[in-house]
Amino acid sequence: MPLKSEVFTTVDAIPKRYWDSVNCCTNIYYSPEFLRAFELANTDIEFNYIFILKNNEAVAFANTQIVTIGIKTITKNISMSNKIRHIVNNMFCNNHIKVLFCGNVFLSGEYGTFLKDGEPKVETFNAIAEGVKRLSKNTKKLSAIFIKDFEYESLPITNQLESFDYTAMEVEPNMIISLKPEWLSFNDYKNALKSKYRVKANKADSKSKLLEAKCFDEKDIEIHKHQLQELYQNTISNADFNAQILNLDTYINLKKAFKDAFIVKGYFLENKFVGFLSAMKNDTHLDAHFIGIDYSKNKEFAIYPRILNDYVRLGIETKSNQINLGRTASEIKSTLGAEPKALTCYCKHKRYLPNQVLKPFIKNVHIKSFKQHSVFK
Repeated sequence: MPLKSEVFTTVDAIPKRYWDSVNCCTNIYYSPEFLRAFELANTDIEFNYIFILKNNEAVAFANTQIVTIGIKTITKNISMSNKIRHIVNNMFCNNHIKVLFCGNVFLSGEYGTFLKDGEPKVETFNAIAEGVKRLSKNTKKLSAIFIKDFEYESLPITNQLESFDYTAMEVEPNMIISLKPEWLSFNDYKNALKSKYRVKANKADSKSKLLEAKCFDEKDIEIHKHQLQELYQNTISNADFNAQILNLDTYINLKKAFKDAFIVKGYFLENKFVGFLSAMKNDTHLDAHFIGIDYSKNKEFAIYPRILNDYVRLGIETKSNQINLGRTASEIKSTLGAEPKALTCYCKHKRYLPNQVLKPFIKNVHIKSFKQHSVFK
């Protein structure tokens, strides 16, 4: 029976029976409530939702966004020679380009495609690739397509994308802390650390003791929304790569939809808002989302190291078995016991000839290496 794709431009247009049939909503990141929170707040992004149908029943789902990015934003932090960077920038006329992302552009991890249990995986995934191809053909002025963040176990399925002329590219790994069930408090966790790393954790708490931390409810997020946005934009301007700026109205929507499962914690220094963390409890996992920092106070008051400690505390408090600290700052995260989980993306230029020129450059992209610390006794 041939598989066909159906595309929706808004979550609210998707029939409930499609969600029920695919049965993906036990994972928060595939739920209509989660996707709607982003769609409502980020009106400059074009959201599309692809369902794969077999006998009129939904058997797979893919989440896509079309965003506009400056080409220099993409190339400035990729390891390549200045000459190659110059060629790639010129290929896109040093301009802003329109990119179709399959996967959530605001999340790090495998949250873009979902295949129903029991369906033939390769065939169904190929149908998603066909659906993305169809969507890209109908998108004017589109330059590139980026299918993102697959874990090692998925590669035998996702490598089919190479037959659609995509090129695989390793990106920065997610940094994961596995929590032991016997760690009932932050002290239990610290006691499992080697002395050097325990001293480091204690120092972060000691230097940041003047910070007052507050868990935000929906009203707090509304009150501090502009400061949250400012602190977040401070942080992403320091990041290696950021495809899109999140409108933090999204956080108001997420808090409304997910209550205690979505956590925002603000940090104040003498009543001045100087930092925040955000996280989502997704079944047995706690996932770090965006943070924001006033960098003028960061060194003296160890805001970032305190945030990292507090992610560990939250993981233990919420009885999670793992904390995903996301990518970037991999070495610092490894000093808390986080280990890398490799991620692969696939990309292509929409047009055939530029894609052939681009392929060798993509193959030569290498992620930055870092020192992995071994912190537990």
